[in-house]
Amino acid sequence: MASKLALVLSTLLLAVNGQAYDGGDRDEDAFSWVQPLNTTILGPYGHSPAVLPSPNATGAGGWEEALQKAKDFVAQLTVEEKADMITGTPGPCVGNIVAIPRLGFKGLCLQDGPLAIRVADYASVFMAGVSAAASWDRDLLYERGYAMGREFRAKGAHVALSPVAGPLGRSAYSGRNWEGFAADPYLTGVAMEETIMGHQDAGVQATPKHFIGNEQETMRNPLYDVNGTVGAVTFEAISSNIDDRTMHELYLWPFANAVKAGAASFMCSYQRLNGSYACENSKAQNGLLKGELGFQGYIMSDWGGTHSGVASIEGGLDMNMPGGLGSYGVNWKAGSYFGANATAAVNNGTVPESRLDDMVIRIMTPYYFLGQDAEDFPSVDPSTANLNTFSPPSSWLREFNLTGESSRDVREDHGGLIRRHGAEATVLLKNVDGALPLKHPKSIAIFGNDAGDDTEGYYNQQNFEFGTLTAGGGSGTGRLTYLISPSEAIKARAAQDKALVQQWLNNTLIATSNVTDLWIPVVPEVCLVFLKTWAEEAKDREHLSVDWHGDDVVYSVAKSCNNTVVVTHSSGINTLPWADHPNVTAILAVHYPGQESGNSIADILYGDVNPSGRLPYTIALNGSDYNAPPTTAINTTGVYDWQSWFDEKLEIDYRYFDAHDIKVRYEFGFGLSYTTFELANAVEVESCTGSETVSSRPEAQPVMPGGNPALWEVLYNVTASVTNTGGVAGATVPQLYVTFPSGTTPAGTPPKQLRGFTKKTLQPGETAEVGFELMRRDLSYWDVVSQEWLIPEGEFVFNVGFSSRDIRATAKFAPVA
Repeated sequence: MASKLALVLSTLLLAVNGQAYDGGDRDEDAFSWVQPLNTTILGPYGHSPAVLPSPNATGAGGWEEALQKAKDFVAQLTVEEKADMITGTPGPCVGNIVAIPRLGFKGLCLQDGPLAIRVADYASVFMAGVSAAASWDRDLLYERGYAMGREFRAKGAHVALSPVAGPLGRSAYSGRNWEGFAADPYLTGVAMEETIMGHQDAGVQATPKHFIGNEQETMRNPLYDVNGTVGAVTFEAISSNIDDRTMHELYLWPFANAVKAGAASFMCSYQRLNGSYACENSKAQNGLLKGELGFQGYIMSDWGGTHSGVASIEGGLDMNMPGGLGSYGVNWKAGSYFGANATAAVNNGTVPESRLDDMVIRIMTPYYFLGQDAEDFPSVDPSTANLNTFSPPSSWLREFNLTGESSRDVREDHGGLIRRHGAEATVLLKNVDGALPLKHPKSIAIFGNDAGDDTEGYYNQQNFEFGTLTAGGGSGTGRLTYLISPSEAIKARAAQDKALVQQWLNNTLIATSNVTDLWIPVVPEVCLVFLKTWAEEAKDREHLSVDWHGDDVVYSVAKSCNNTVVVTHSSGINTLPWADHPNVTAILAVHYPGQESGNSIADILYGDVNPSGRLPYTIALNGSDYNAPPTTAINTTGVYDWQSWFDEKLEIDYRYFDAHDIKVRYEFGFGLSYTTFELANAVEVESCTGSETVSSRPEAQPVMPGGNPALWEVLYNVTASVTNTGGVAGATVPQLYVTFPSGTTPAGTPPKQLRGFTKKTLQPGETAEVGFELMRRDLSYWDVVSQEWLIPEGEFVFNVGFSSRDIRATAKFAPVA
């Protein structure tokens, strides 16, 4: 009965109210969090109202000239050609839009991904998003985005399927958190904006993804019957059920930054959103993205994420990728929900041709804006076709004339940049009595299967035992042309000191041996332990421990070595149960730093670079301390019964731990240095508008990319002074956390929310002023009644410190009279 009722309610897009959910029941052996299904009607969320029609592009935000070029182009197309423009086809790139030679249009090449141009040779593998966020460095984020963009363009890619704000990091266990940035909307928003500007300044279209609510991998796509017939669905994909306020203040927030930055395109996500598939959800695409945020570009589907034709077109989807029917692993010969079906829908009057026109106009406007119509825009590298396993030449339905130099080297001098970035993003979590930097040790022992060269090749390895780990798996990975392992880099550095370096890379051997039997002939001055944690697309993590018995490796080494330094290559959160072991003297979290990993680590270990990274998430004491685990099982059999209720609302990561006063191992924003810093007690709040107070409601202004421009107006500047009180130069990251007024802000508002950060490099004894600009949006909450961002009355507390729990100075201020 429950499944039948759920089917009826889902079909009608009415609310199905999830019962109060404290995280579900976890079966530790089966890794199963069971989401309860409750059929109580009239819940507060779980449905999406229709928002029709899809808004037309206006060119607002400086795209007016490009928009006119796009309109002139579209005016020359036949209906069939317009349908080609919105429909992917198999070809040399991960996504392909065919050329229209009679108009001089050479087609579009879309390529993965968020850390490298994946389907390419002689290209660099940059650090992953989680590593970039750990830098807390705006300049680094831009540099990385720009360098990546140059490589995409040089290989002939028009569109980079990057960067990632979905998943945001609701669950510590999500398999793709490493592709994104941080479990915080503000930090992720800054990272999105800087990365997008970098990509597009290099001449490549950025594609923020996955819009929206893509917070787990389990059941992200529907399950079909054993015959795999399109339409024969056993279970629809999971539905991310998110209330209006949570949507705006958490999950939409960084995507607003992306629109403000002028992103060319968006990729919608696989799963359902409040009952309907995200790629046909008109509330999300027409209402939020194109309407409320004023997005001027186009929305493409995730690969195989389109599940309808007319409904998706009306719902705001502009481009169907990669073009065929079905879920991921498309059957190209099955046709397309768009393509000829779009032509038929226009010809029979089901879809107005004006909607089809706007879809193509939105696709072509950023193409012209970024000058991709120029004669000197690089052609697609012919070598791409042979590397593209997704749509190899045997699957092509059309001819692609691939000209130009093949296997062109686009890496420039990016190796040095990647090395510097990897070091700057490394987080020093523990350093007892100055264990680091190393002081020219003469005897070094290296332990762990993450230390050495990869033994099974460089590309997209899953759960491989031997070899260092620098990226996760799936479409977000990269093809390494070379890799500097930690062992290689440390040996090279130690050779300068004529040191003895011994290594043991078999975790099973280390974990089950008396390690004193291994180091011969001398006791090492330092034991370096390298651990790794794999994560990948299409699968959520089953635990938060390091892989390959890594915890046992640490305990085995630390039992006999009183100077054990642990280095983790990880997709994100590890619980680190050995962190308080007295013989573990230092811990470094390097995440996925890219091809220069070993050199970056050696630069930190030997003090050539002073660590300045900070955690972009919270490390809890236990995996069970985290809320909002992925839904991995249901107790019912209804087609629509996979539901994930975001009942934690705004309380994810540090917001949750702070709201419930839960002790953690290392808090959000935490990171150590080889020097020390102090913040002055005084925090100053200065108005930037000429008035000490402001209105609660923003001034009504025409929507521009990013939404109401009033929300982006800087109202106040918060300043503090920071001093390097140690003996060496270093960078620190002062952070601003805002506490909203009690009583006038709606219930459920987190105790503190990040609203500013800046990275500052200081010489010993140097003092500098740091400032945090507060925009109207930063001081507002989303009011579900008025559907406005409102600044509450009462006293705000501005907390300045070095992490979410290391607050050094505060100021109180009431901005609304």
